[in-house]
Amino acid sequence: MSKQDRLNKILELVVERGSVEVEEAASILDVSPATIRRDFDALAARQLLNRTHGGASATGGSFNLPLTYRVAKDDEIKKRIAAVAATMVKRNQVVGINGGTTATEVARALAASPEFAPGSDTERPPLTVVTNALNIATELTVRHQIRIVVTGGVARAQSYELTGPFAESVLEEVIIDVAFLGVEGLHPDTGAAAAYEDEARVNQMIASRAKKVVVVADSSKFTKRSFAAIKPFSEIDVIITDSGIDSEVRRTLEAQGVEIVIA
Repeated sequence: MSKQDRLNKILELVVERGSVEVEEAASILDVSPATIRRDFDALAARQLLNRTHGGASATGGSFNLPLTYRVAKDDEIKKRIAAVAATMVKRNQVVGINGGTTATEVARALAASPEFAPGSDTERPPLTVVTNALNIATELTVRHQIRIVVTGGVARAQSYELTGPFAESVLEEVIIDVAFLGVEGLHPDTGAAAAYEDEARVNQMIASRAKKVVVVADSSKFTKRSFAAIKPFSEIDVIITDSGIDSEVRRTLEAQGVEIVIA
């Protein structure tokens, strides 16, 4: 386990439990107590947790951590979802991607796909990605075969997403073939939703500019209601998820014309 992975796991433990002792964390991560103490001190210096006598506890900010420090519990599931998503994109298409852990995995899967390998010098870039996520733009910029279009806007520290009128004005000018949306919640009554209204607004814009709207979300999202609506299911073409989706929920969505793809 790398140091960054270990730090992520410590933060996950702290958020889940509220607090964790040095010996407990050392046992779970199979490292020495001295290593855990150094990790606790490093995270406390970043104000990501509080140091306590013999352990660490969550701060208010621990529950709203940026993507850099957040661990996706079902990382392999997200990677499988992303791999399926990448197969839905053809060479020379324009793809829209919002922020979040699953959407980030989709961007990585697209970058790694041989479908978008560099062509001749005279050929246009085999893939164009439009995104409001700074972390996705940063990762893909070094992929010279991918053209990156980044919206303007105000950066949200927790998700690295750009929101606001500047982001919306850029999206009004583009045409997208396929939009991949990571969401906070999926509920039969409300459809796809985000935690914040400014993020939801930009997600709506990305979807409105796309010929095809694909939601990428693990099955746990189907149990969540979120604050700000993005799209009703009647305006979503495909949902890529895992086998944990409830069979009744799946039938309900398919009856509304949503294609459910199990990764």
